[in-house]
Amino acid sequence: MEFIILSSLTAVLLLISFLKDRKKSMKALKMAGKRLLKIVPMILIMVILIAIILYYFPPDVMSRYLGGENRWLAMLSATVLGTIALIPGFIAFPLGGVLRDSGVPYMVIAAFTSSLMMVGLLTLPVEKQYLGMKVSLLRNLVSFVIALTVAVVTGICYGEIF
Repeated sequence: MEFIILSSLTAVLLLISFLKDRKKSMKALKMAGKRLLKIVPMILIMVILIAIILYYFPPDVMSRYLGGENRWLAMLSATVLGTIALIPGFIAFPLGGVLRDSGVPYMVIAAFTSSLMMVGLLTLPVEKQYLGMKVSLLRNLVSFVIALTVAVVTGICYGEIF
């Protein structure tokens, strides 16, 4: 339903734009088309990587490890996994949706995605070169604590804990 509303609104606004200035509208459409062609490879890579991840780690396997009875252990496991993994956001967030569809609690998904975006053990050597070891470790530790805090607050907000 949202797709129909957004598509209709876009079509109406594009029509208004064409009526106002045809040249600018055509120029904008050409720019949009070029940008779309630039991001198509990234989108295809995202779909392929998600397919590979889901092949090796089917939702029922992920759900078993991340959606078990012990939510605190699942949250901690997801945070550690996110800390170690190196997955870009455009893959991590759709994967979060797949995990949610598999029954994984929101707090666990929040722990995974937050730690994935903020903590980086695999990127530590590069980070160390620019920031120094002390600052890099401190930044990662603070980010880890923030990821856990975000997960707990998410769990509280969605009624998954307390």
